[in-house]
Amino acid sequence: MDMSRDELFQNAVSELGYSFDGEMRIGGNYVPIVGNGNEIYISGQIPRVGNTVVVTGRVGQDASLDDGRLAAKICAMRALALLRQSLGSLDRVKKILRMTVYVQSASDFTQQSEVADGASELLYSIFSSAGQHTRTSVGVFQLPKNASVEIDMIVAVDTASGSGDAWLAV
Repeated sequence: MDMSRDELFQNAVSELGYSFDGEMRIGGNYVPIVGNGNEIYISGQIPRVGNTVVVTGRVGQDASLDDGRLAAKICAMRALALLRQSLGSLDRVKKILRMTVYVQSASDFTQQSEVADGASELLYSIFSSAGQHTRTSVGVFQLPKNASVEIDMIVAVDTASGSGDAWLAV
């Protein structure tokens, strides 16, 4: 029997060893998720679990490539947790359309794509071909809260399965 996307998400939660339940904290006068038609835009997510940013510093200097990949996975999981809370189920996701990955990088670090692969592989493990997306990964000088990685996403959803405006209340 095939597993639902929500079950695959829970498996990823168990593998990472972090909880993504509860309110997702944001730090400003904006919303973490907004819809337009059948597309949902998810604001940048840093590798925060609860009140703690769990991977900080420059990748290639303060954090390893593997740390960066972990940070990317946590950022993606936060985005998926927001989607799940808003939609009721990840089974309503039709396609991950786009992901932008910002990597706080050491001056000589050039493996931003390899950091981003952590999130891309996670999305594919949950959504299969619907998780294949366009992507940009860039090195940046710094990120909020000294986070190593920040990710935003654009996702296509099935609006026929429920209230098409459900995510606007988040």
